[in-house]
Amino acid sequence: MGIHAIRMPDIGEGIAEAEISEWLVKPGDVLREDDPMVAVMTDKATVEIPSPVTGTVVWQAGQPGDVIAVGAELIRLEVDGPGNVAGDATGDAAPPAPATAEASGPSRQAETAPPDPEPAEAKAEAATEQPAPKPAARPAATAAPLRPEGERPIASPAVRARAREAGVDLRLVRGSGPAGRIGHEDLDAFIASGGIPAPSGPQPDNSVEEIRVIGLRRKIAERMEAANSIPQITIVEEIDATAVEDLRGRMNAQAKGARLTLLPFIARAIVRAVHDQPLMNAHYDAAAGLIRRFGGVHIGIAAQTPSGLMVPVVRHAEALDLRSLASEIGRLGTAAKEGTAKRDELAGSTITITSLGPLGAIASTPILNVPEVAIVGVNRLAVRPHWNGAAFEPRKMMNLSCSFDHRVIDGWDAAVFVARLKELLETPALIFVEG
Repeated sequence: MGIHAIRMPDIGEGIAEAEISEWLVKPGDVLREDDPMVAVMTDKATVEIPSPVTGTVVWQAGQPGDVIAVGAELIRLEVDGPGNVAGDATGDAAPPAPATAEASGPSRQAETAPPDPEPAEAKAEAATEQPAPKPAARPAATAAPLRPEGERPIASPAVRARAREAGVDLRLVRGSGPAGRIGHEDLDAFIASGGIPAPSGPQPDNSVEEIRVIGLRRKIAERMEAANSIPQITIVEEIDATAVEDLRGRMNAQAKGARLTLLPFIARAIVRAVHDQPLMNAHYDAAAGLIRRFGGVHIGIAAQTPSGLMVPVVRHAEALDLRSLASEIGRLGTAAKEGTAKRDELAGSTITITSLGPLGAIASTPILNVPEVAIVGVNRLAVRPHWNGAAFEPRKMMNLSCSFDHRVIDGWDAAVFVARLKELLETPALIFVEG
């Protein structure tokens, strides 16, 4: 038998480290070749790493949330044969600490404790020979009785005997059983409190839970922090969506297959508006002092998933018709929610749409999906009164909230872009006009 060490593989171009998202095995488990052993996160994609050999897990590098450098030792297996670690597993020292790209948290600073010089058996004997002292209860005079004079507390003979032995007046003890019956746990709580009756009614909750920020949530936090350093301008415009909603309804009624939502219409409008203002379809590299303007329109669709916000990418939206856009948006949204989206489906967007659907507010301030320079936020659609010049009439209205990187996009250009989106959505026939 020998020990086979498996190192963090190179799982993508330009990736120097990966965060452990979830261990799929534990020490003692038997892994077969090609069985998944760990899920790691790079950027916003989670990748499962399979085992290249068959063996039994004897050691793992780190816990979920730890970042492991590419090439660092990830896991060790006991295998048939000599293995690839000198000295094998028989009596050798434990493997060295993993070469992580960042220091572990405080919870991992003291994984091993010095040996206790006192044998466990001696501790057990001492515990049995020395019974725990009974806690002293405060005198009954320290608190007013819970029951009026002459009312007998409801309790079993055993509870009454314990109360007499501890010097506790059961009239001071609040019972949690039926009709205020006092149980052993009520008496224990009373004694533990120093003889103070348990309070009734709602009580303040002073608990504090510490949640380690790992995985996708940490990636989101890092990207939001980066976006917060960018001067952004947000423009909110009211859109009369009655015409586009009527068109969508008629198209759904006449065609079979997946139903059209409003998103493919908005995506198509973005393609047309970007054609007029190509600077909106760009990345800004501040370090290099470069604006990368793209010919292809790769639209990111912000999607809420059980793990957090993800942005799958509809590639070359300019080459897709309305129904193809709808199909691709639906497919990518499902893949993101189910955790099956591939890494290249979650990167490379050039402009993003974000929408909370029916939960959307009247207006919002979308945060840029860096390094993009523009994002289109879709707010709630609702029937509202609209002045047509002669009278108020009910119309299907919504607001678009669009944010821009003000280092690259001037306020005038941003306003022109939003006005163009308004024109296209309020006159949806223009969406289909080429040129």
